[in-house]
Amino acid sequence: MTLNLEIVTPEKVVFKDEVNEVVVPTTSGEIAILPNHISLLSQIAPGEMTIKKGGTQDSLAITGGFLDVHNNNVSILADYAIRSEDIEIAKVEEAQKRAEKVMQEKASDQDFALAEAQFRRTILELKVASKRRRKI
Repeated sequence: MTLNLEIVTPEKVVFKDEVNEVVVPTTSGEIAILPNHISLLSQIAPGEMTIKKGGTQDSLAITGGFLDVHNNNVSILADYAIRSEDIEIAKVEEAQKRAEKVMQEKASDQDFALAEAQFRRTILELKVASKRRRKI
């Protein structure tokens, strides 16, 4: 038995397929979802999400959103999500440097908050990408 998983961001559908297991970081802790899971609605916390299908495991960096589980359908409406194989490390490191620079400058509160959010996202993406590199 499998789950139908769909991960959607404001920009695109990041993932849509049948899977065996999904592990999602939520504001209440990490949740593993298997077939026949009870219905659930939860807020997603920033972190690493894993998807297991057959003998493979994929990782994603996700920054927040909502999780809905109902009748073996898992829908994730994410603020931002990227698969580990889509992370371009050089671009992420450059974005991290730009965010650090803005945070060090005497920026407005709004600019600082945006830079801090970008910095946290880059740290998460680098963590997920480095795990993938170790597996290869």
